[in-house]
Amino acid sequence: MPKGALLVGPPGTGKTLLAKAVAGEAEVPFFSISGSEFVEMFVGMGAAKVRDLFKQANEKAPCIVFIDEIDTIGKKRDGQITGNDEREQTLNQLLTEMDGFDSSKGVVILGATNRPDSLDPALLRPGRFDRRIPVELPDLQGREDILKVHAKNIKIADNVNFREIAKAASGASGAELANIVNEAALRAVRDGRRFATQADMEESIEVVIAGYQKKNRVLSEKEKLIVSYHEIGHALVAAKQTESAPVHKITIIPRTSGALGYTMQVDEDEHYLMSKEELENKIATLTGGRAAEELIFHSITTGASNDIEQATKLARGMITRFGMSDEFDMVAMETVSNQYLGGDTSLACSFETQTEIDKKVVELVKRQHEKAARILQDNIMKLHELAKFLYENETITGEQFMEILTR
Repeated sequence: MPKGALLVGPPGTGKTLLAKAVAGEAEVPFFSISGSEFVEMFVGMGAAKVRDLFKQANEKAPCIVFIDEIDTIGKKRDGQITGNDEREQTLNQLLTEMDGFDSSKGVVILGATNRPDSLDPALLRPGRFDRRIPVELPDLQGREDILKVHAKNIKIADNVNFREIAKAASGASGAELANIVNEAALRAVRDGRRFATQADMEESIEVVIAGYQKKNRVLSEKEKLIVSYHEIGHALVAAKQTESAPVHKITIIPRTSGALGYTMQVDEDEHYLMSKEELENKIATLTGGRAAEELIFHSITTGASNDIEQATKLARGMITRFGMSDEFDMVAMETVSNQYLGGDTSLACSFETQTEIDKKVVELVKRQHEKAARILQDNIMKLHELAKFLYENETITGEQFMEILTR
């Protein structure tokens, strides 16, 4: 029987829930404690708590001990010895307790963390946490099932298509999906309806992604026109490039996240690999908004700040991590740490190379920006027509967009 199992995954994927479920299924006593409870002001107290916990567990065996956020006490031990380090003593005590287990007793330890790379190697060796269970973000089928589970708790219309909602919410964790269902219920109550509809669900995805609609922020006519062209610029570039996801919805209603409008793209299927062409197309789509402003108004605004950030991040990843530049071939210039918590990157190269990388990133984005401008120039009549429609209606669906585009 394994001694311990470590649940790793991004926040909100249900690691703690899974531990609860295991306890329920196993029908044995369950001790749940958080890693931070072992960290005390006085040296030796944390270690004493660990001893107490395992003493209780041994008396109640067979049982399950669950330590949440185990990285609090399980961090890598470094070479600097600073007197009596409380955290290190706690970890040492935990290591000895886990080793001293009589495997016939039947005490299983579950740990949960979203920072597996910061854990001490001694904690992860066979005989301690010898099972590693990844609890990843759900895929399309998973999202659909999770939505159905949460939808049981609210009154919902019969014609709600969970598949469509799951498609639109790609990359959402279990906790966010629960939030989406809850938002839909709240919205239905606000509008005085007895049950949540498909429209409520779709609006609540947007609330979770982009924030609430700002009813009180009124854009001036000129700003509204600029935002219309900006958003249609994105959508038109996306639609005219073959590999791009179809546009799901475009809106120019300001949101609480600070967005003045946004273009929502929904992939038909799940993607796990991105080709170089797809990434380049994506960068071109991100530059489409700014390109439309330049083309129509011959001036530029601050509205593209988020697009610029995302485009730069993508371009940088292509060159430093995915080996997609001719010059550096297949050499990694960047390493990713904390993959489950946003994935911070750190450069691992000389200053000269960094200068080269910056040049390459600028070149790549510039090339795609020019491509986006060309696409918009070639379809300028459609750009005017779509922007006018969006300006008057404030929201345009994917079907309406394609219908005007293919007219």
